[in-house]
Amino acid sequence: MKRMNPLIDVIDKKRIIFLECVTKEKALNTLIENMSDTSEIIDKDELAAGIFHREELMSTGIGLGIAVPHVRLGSVKHIVMAIGICRDSISDYETLDGTPVNFIFMIVAGKEQHEKHLKLLSTISSLLKEESLRARLLRAEDVDEIYSLLTDKES
Repeated sequence: MKRMNPLIDVIDKKRIIFLECVTKEKALNTLIENMSDTSEIIDKDELAAGIFHREELMSTGIGLGIAVPHVRLGSVKHIVMAIGICRDSISDYETLDGTPVNFIFMIVAGKEQHEKHLKLLSTISSLLKEESLRARLLRAEDVDEIYSLLTDKES
């Protein structure tokens, strides 16, 4: 019996955006701004500080055009995620394989959500290894199509 895709529990269509940004900093700030109106984010500055601090430690560009900036905050009770699709690529992201970034999955979890946080990172990484899925995401016409492509799969 296959388990449901854990992305279903955290993807909100309001948090999926097509990025017009060409720099890592602008892309991250756009996603932080997008997340700042969720009830889980109490302090946007704390979120921004956490995300940028994590990037200073080590880039979250994992390769294949994917970045997964993430942070755990004590004020967060339920994991939230914002997804940015950038058709034009972000070349200054510093990825492990040197490829420009097209997909940013920003994850904010609570301090006590280590296991769920890791499961989500693993799911994103596994799903997006599939080149055909990445190509379909880049060609997607709208947020509904992105949502379907990411949630209709089973893990």
